[in-house]
Amino acid sequence: MIADGVENEEKWLAAGIAGLQQNAFYMHRALDSNNLRDALKYSAQMLSELRTSKLSPHKYYELYMRAFDELRKLEMFFKEEARRGCSIIDLYELVQHAGNILPRLYLLCTVGSVYIKSKEAPAKDVLKDLVEMCRGIQHPVRGLFLRSYLSQVSRDKLPDIGSEYEGDADTVVDAVEFVLQNFTEMNKLWVRMQHQGPAREKEKREKERSELRDLVGKNLHVLSQIEGVDLDMYKDTVLPRVLEQVVNCKDEIAQFYLMDCIIQVFPDEYHLQTLEILLGACPQLQPSVDIKTVLSRLMERLSNYAASSAEVLPEFLQVEAFSKLNNAIGKVIEAQVDMPIFGAVTLYSSLLTFTLHVHPDRLDYADQVLGACVKKLSSKGKLDDSKATKQIVALLSAPLEKYNDIVTALKLSNYPRVMEYLDIETNKIMATVIIQSIMKNNTHISTADKVEALFELMTGLIKDLDGAEEEVDEDDFKEEQNSVARLIQMLYNDDQEEMFQIICTVKKHIMTGGPKRLPFTVPPLVFLSLKLVRRLQGSSQDQEENPFGDDSSTSPKKIFQLLNQTIEALSIVPAPELALRLYLQCAEAANDCDLEPVAYEFFTQAYILYEEEVSDSKAQVTALHLIIGTLQRMHVFGVENRDTLTHKATGYSAKLLKKPDQCRAVYGCAHLFWVDDQDNMKDGERVLICLKRALRIANAAQQMSNAARGNTGSVLLFVEILNKSGIPGGLRSSMRLTPVQC
Repeated sequence: MIADGVENEEKWLAAGIAGLQQNAFYMHRALDSNNLRDALKYSAQMLSELRTSKLSPHKYYELYMRAFDELRKLEMFFKEEARRGCSIIDLYELVQHAGNILPRLYLLCTVGSVYIKSKEAPAKDVLKDLVEMCRGIQHPVRGLFLRSYLSQVSRDKLPDIGSEYEGDADTVVDAVEFVLQNFTEMNKLWVRMQHQGPAREKEKREKERSELRDLVGKNLHVLSQIEGVDLDMYKDTVLPRVLEQVVNCKDEIAQFYLMDCIIQVFPDEYHLQTLEILLGACPQLQPSVDIKTVLSRLMERLSNYAASSAEVLPEFLQVEAFSKLNNAIGKVIEAQVDMPIFGAVTLYSSLLTFTLHVHPDRLDYADQVLGACVKKLSSKGKLDDSKATKQIVALLSAPLEKYNDIVTALKLSNYPRVMEYLDIETNKIMATVIIQSIMKNNTHISTADKVEALFELMTGLIKDLDGAEEEVDEDDFKEEQNSVARLIQMLYNDDQEEMFQIICTVKKHIMTGGPKRLPFTVPPLVFLSLKLVRRLQGSSQDQEENPFGDDSSTSPKKIFQLLNQTIEALSIVPAPELALRLYLQCAEAANDCDLEPVAYEFFTQAYILYEEEVSDSKAQVTALHLIIGTLQRMHVFGVENRDTLTHKATGYSAKLLKKPDQCRAVYGCAHLFWVDDQDNMKDGERVLICLKRALRIANAAQQMSNAARGNTGSVLLFVEILNKSGIPGGLRSSMRLTPVQC
């Protein structure tokens, strides 16, 4: 059926074009022979093709444009006739004898254009006559194209200021009145299209109306181009008349389009000075009108206007633009009770963007917008509308983009309250946006209070929220937690007491993260704390019975106490290898601070983890080499403590599963008994014992290889022991290794 309709329409269009071209041919012949009567006859017959009702607006436009081209030629002929002495008044009367009204009015408009050009009559009288007589066509499509033609031929002949048609009797008021009257009639015809035809074709009619909307909107463009329309005339005459027509038509499509046209075609300064009038019409529009888009575009234009020059900012303050926009949005939301939450949030997002551009120094305005948004959201609970949540993210991102500083955003009391209404996934997205902003702008969060507020905003990344899905993408999760880790490393304050409070605040939050998050968040906290320890080196080092002390002021011992508690939390993961590494890092930091009891306690915790938690053979090898390497660098231990830890490490080495691993661990322990800068820790005999034991283990490993594989196996272990035997010269003379058959 649709295909048949399109095919028929093509046939009707082809027939119309053929009839038009045939009559145009005879019209041209009459014009060439200066035969006025025949020219009018054939031109009227040509224009009769426009009387069809069978074509869609799109096809009708094709036919109209061909007729328009021919009418331009006819207009040139009328001008030549006038120059040859033909009376334009008589010609104006003559064309009115055409048989059909539509051709008659097209000819009348064409002659009227020449009539105004001749200045034989005031322009305002001719224009008034034409716009009134065009009421004779009430068919929507035919009437719209006729009035569009009238607007086209008269736009350069309006009695505007500075125009050649401005005279004593003609004022810009007449030009404005003509355009407004034509606009009003065209809008009525356009709206009438909606109510013609059966209900099942509503969608088709709306599409056709959409194709014709520019014909109506061009009138507003003509109005905006009239030089004589200053601010006073716009405020007192033009805008009220246009808005009256917009409101009274009660048509959703017309109201949305015309409001958008008003915003787009008239100057920004006019909008600013007439803001109250324009906004006053918004609550009167139909509830189905997309008012959020209209107001958003208005605020966008005003924002760009404010950004164009600092000189215009006082105008915004003078007219109280923010207050008027804020009140208007409140009234619109109140009037349109069925407005979806997406629409309300979009309005507040646009208002916030406007506020940040126009009043960047007024944080109270921005907070007021966020507060109004919270009030609207309070009746909805958690958002489940993806469009609304996207707008919330845009709303919350606006202060970050404007100030490039999360610290400023944290001053907005309603900022975290808005985030409470985000669903879990969007909350994570917003938290990630905040972290990215901090990273991008290298923002320093320097107080515990700010850290507390920041981590409250990032709750979705730091701990599991109620209702969170159990299954999450591992790569996404790792990226989220790594971003939190990077953020923790950026926290800093020169004041040591405040820095310790920051660390305590971070610890409070990350300890709630659960076993999946702690392996990502505990290490950066530990290293952040160790940075502070190194800044505090040289402070009070009183040794107490409790190695961690309970100092009232910040001290290394107090930080180590916090670190011990923090690393212990990894036992619930469990992550023994990570905890062991962190204990050893803390032990090395305690060594640098000359805190022997603290360092010994951390080594003790590392040994306990090794014995009780590390069961995998490869993990044991790695952990043991870390222990040995760290212990080699320790200088704080006395003879007794060092001897205990060294013998423990040596004992662990002999208990490894694989002989090669045993051998490497044992010869690694050899250097634990010889400390160059401590004379009381140079035990050559024990070094020799370790190396001999390593040789025996290497020999046993070779024999086992021979028994299992039938060959002597590799001599790599012996070579490694030989390389490792680069022992200080004072020890070499006392070393006597038993030759081993390789």
